[in-house]
Amino acid sequence: MVAVPAGEFIRGSDKVDADRQGEEFGSAKPWYLDEHPQHKMHLPAFYIDRYEITNAQYKTFIDATRSRPPVSFFIRSVPPGRENHPVTDVNWYDADRYCKWAGKRLPTEAEWEKAARGTDGREFPWGNAYDNKKLNAGDSGFGDIVPIGSFKAGASPGAMDMSGNVWEWTADWYQPYPGSTYKHPNFGEKQKVFRGGGWGGQGHFSLPLFYRTTYRSSIPPEEAYADLGFRCAKSP
Repeated sequence: MVAVPAGEFIRGSDKVDADRQGEEFGSAKPWYLDEHPQHKMHLPAFYIDRYEITNAQYKTFIDATRSRPPVSFFIRSVPPGRENHPVTDVNWYDADRYCKWAGKRLPTEAEWEKAARGTDGREFPWGNAYDNKKLNAGDSGFGDIVPIGSFKAGASPGAMDMSGNVWEWTADWYQPYPGSTYKHPNFGEKQKVFRGGGWGGQGHFSLPLFYRTTYRSSIPPEEAYADLGFRCAKSP
């Protein structure tokens, strides 16, 4: 795990969707508004996994607890050659159970963001300029999930793969930030937040905005996606 020291970080953004791209691509919400207002937040020290949980690690969990396997597993077995790929098709409840079984927990949304962007408010884990060579995004050319730790140059100040490859569950419900005037129908205890962007296929799913450290997305906790995984956190 990576130790993230106590202290302030810059959370959210004040970006404006000047081009109305959200409308162009049929977005369920205007882009950026749920990231407003940008503000400083203090967090106590915590630890976060350096990598996402892999298929091999999740296999150990389902064998030990007799939990249901992801749909991508064949007769409770990891697909050959994908042992070191992030586990996906895991809903929020299953991710939460895994973390507790491992003596950890899911990271809060704020913890995830601080670990991803550091204390200097960077827009991507590695800096402020998008670079499709530093992550597995829709325009990176891989066309599938790749093994964890494949993009050393794309690391945040300690953790790997916090942008691209697979999205990651957080502990929190989708809620407005303090001081926000934005009202979204899914705010409240309806959907859980996931972060980081997945490899995403083609088209608008490869837009850089999805891979920013501040971008928020959410679905009901009982749902699961083929490019949605998780990592765990822990308090000292």
